[in-house]
Amino acid sequence: MDLHMASKLIYTATYEAENPIEVSLREAFHLLEPQLRPPFSLKVPTQPEYLNLNRAILFGILCELHFAKVHIKHLHGIVTDGYTFFTSLLTKVVNELYSKLVDSAKIQLIWITKELIHVAAVGFDALLVALLRQIVGGDFSEGNLWLCQELVSLFLFEWDCLLEEEPLVLASALYLFLRLLADHYRISGNSKIEALKLMEINLCVRVFREQFHLCLKIGRDLIRLLQDLVHIPEFRVIWKDLVLKPTEFRTNGFVDILQLYQKRTSSRYLLLRITPEMEKQLRFLLTHVKLGSQKRYQVWFMRKIFCVPERETLVIDIVRFLCCAHHPPNEIIQSDVIQRWAVIGWLLKSCKKNYVQANVKLALFYDWLFFDERVDNIMNIEPAILLMANSIPRYLDMTHTLLDFLFLLMDNYDVERKGLVIQCVSSAFGVLIRKGVIHSLDVLTHCDMLSPCLKESLGKLLPANPPPVSYCATLGFGISDGWGISNSIIGPTPFIWRGQRFTASCSGQAIALTNKITTTCSTENTGAPNSIAVTASAKLSQMTNIL
Repeated sequence: MDLHMASKLIYTATYEAENPIEVSLREAFHLLEPQLRPPFSLKVPTQPEYLNLNRAILFGILCELHFAKVHIKHLHGIVTDGYTFFTSLLTKVVNELYSKLVDSAKIQLIWITKELIHVAAVGFDALLVALLRQIVGGDFSEGNLWLCQELVSLFLFEWDCLLEEEPLVLASALYLFLRLLADHYRISGNSKIEALKLMEINLCVRVFREQFHLCLKIGRDLIRLLQDLVHIPEFRVIWKDLVLKPTEFRTNGFVDILQLYQKRTSSRYLLLRITPEMEKQLRFLLTHVKLGSQKRYQVWFMRKIFCVPERETLVIDIVRFLCCAHHPPNEIIQSDVIQRWAVIGWLLKSCKKNYVQANVKLALFYDWLFFDERVDNIMNIEPAILLMANSIPRYLDMTHTLLDFLFLLMDNYDVERKGLVIQCVSSAFGVLIRKGVIHSLDVLTHCDMLSPCLKESLGKLLPANPPPVSYCATLGFGISDGWGISNSIIGPTPFIWRGQRFTASCSGQAIALTNKITTTCSTENTGAPNSIAVTASAKLSQMTNIL
């Protein structure tokens, strides 16, 4: 792409129109430039003048490195709102312009963020969250790694100030860097990444050991992320303490890992792994694009977001976002707009790595395992059931694989709480039927092409199907159109485990395979373990075998 500097602040493509945010900052700077040089006026500005002066100073800080300290002193001298407008303006720049900023402006952005933390500016926590969201998962480019390192350094060196002023932002940092570590540990031999991994570990371990009450804010997805890191010695110790010695965390009221399982993760944490640009594109697709017309949008999205193979792990985060952070209204659900289940099916089909596929399925079903109608949202579990139901008959392999995986999870995810997991999954099916998401399980249990073992397991799980009381989702869409995929394999889906070929033809084989998995960690070239390999509350001897 032919890029040029539209100003000292951003790069733009030759065909792009001017950005209104950049224009407003630049025009304010040029209009007020004489007032930005000492000696400064002692006149109290009016409200419009004050806002424009904030814009001018921000542009000066980002673009005039040699005058940055003068500009920040000027800002300190005129501020009357606790830096509220300035910080919100900077947050907007991060959300909408970060990817276009010139390198020098990005450096200044980190510097001014630290300055705002030091003066406890109103809204600096939202600014930090905006910066965290700009880190792209699976991206090992120099610019992305630089931002990772700058932010993890900021959280380590500004620890005391953050803890005093906005402690919840540390929980956001923990969620993000736990997720990033799973990607970073798949790369070895890179000195920059090795140094970054050590810093990320230090930050995360410190939050766990010193501020565990903040970890509890995250909820069940904290366990999902931690399971991908048990091969790292520091997290192996934390995992064992969570399972066997929860009192080690010295947090009043925390006595069992079940308390984390039972807390639904807020969408604000799941949004951390989706850049604002990705979020905008996904919400557009799921709000305005009709089923059958989505192919070109999907192709564009794949080229834009998954431009390198390492970014495939982003699918895990996108699926969690789609399940838990994007809940369309009934008007959209009942319209001909492409639905969440169809997008998830397309993304799952696009995954090429086995460990990514496993973690995507876990992301899809995770809220099923500890579903509680009193605290959980039915919209979080809706995509999985609709994907399984709508895959019949053309994409039966999808239904077969997902059901097999669900029963695998029920039997092996947490062996000590297997009964509770089965009860929660059964409750999830019951709520989905009662609320009318599907009329009954007949679409699955009466499918001749579905494995008898799976149908029998379903029957035992929910022997009686109560009649629906409402109908808020439709099943009349053809999944071939929904995914934009031209062919599929009908029947059991084969997959590879340690060089052996397995066919997921019934839940019994799935359990046998899982027994293999739970005695040793699955690795895929990189040596990183499959998260499904670790059960949440295994005994110490079992944990030793797993690790």
